[in-house]
Amino acid sequence: MSSAEPESQPHMGEVTSQLSVSLDGYVAAPGQSRQDPLGRGGLRLHEWLFASESWRGRHGLAGGERNVDAELIDEMTAGVGAYVMGRRMFGGGEGAWDLDWTGWWGDDPPWRVPVFVLTHHPRESLMMRGGTEFHFVTDGIEAALARARAAAGDRDVAVAGGGGAVRQYLAAGLLDSLWLHVVPIVLGGGTPLFDGPLDVPLEPVKVVPAPTVTHLRYRVRR
Repeated sequence: MSSAEPESQPHMGEVTSQLSVSLDGYVAAPGQSRQDPLGRGGLRLHEWLFASESWRGRHGLAGGERNVDAELIDEMTAGVGAYVMGRRMFGGGEGAWDLDWTGWWGDDPPWRVPVFVLTHHPRESLMMRGGTEFHFVTDGIEAALARARAAAGDRDVAVAGGGGAVRQYLAAGLLDSLWLHVVPIVLGGGTPLFDGPLDVPLEPVKVVPAPTVTHLRYRVRR
């Protein structure tokens, strides 16, 4: 019998996600386009975010409110070492890439770490200002997560959206926690967060009320 102790496993961060959602369960409004990436009226889902000091600071803007929303944004982003997002969240239309398109966020995106974009169409990586790197992954959600974990090291990986990407990771049992920011508006259509049965138990662990939104944190049970 060997007396050697087993090697300790390297620590890995959590896989998290957070989305703003309407009372009727939509994460974007009808009529999404390059002009209206969240659909007609969909920006109302994120007014709480745009007003916060934390969001404005990450986008190089002054001002904003230092409130419970700002503190929560800091908490959710502090430990993130890489992001995964869907093709629609990165934008640029469907089909083959328009290589002039480098995302919605200009030359200095707010992510500041590697971002792995789910797509069916290969594309060379984009190195942006501020530390953001966009890498385009064509071999599925598990491959994208594996690359994001490798890039993040012992930090968290966040699935940034959109709704379809988050649903895929939830359904595959690959998320550890999920924040939903419930905004008291009714969109009446658009992109639903849940568009069918999802056999994934969610355990509520935290509720943070704020003046214009209610933040709910769930642990995804295996």
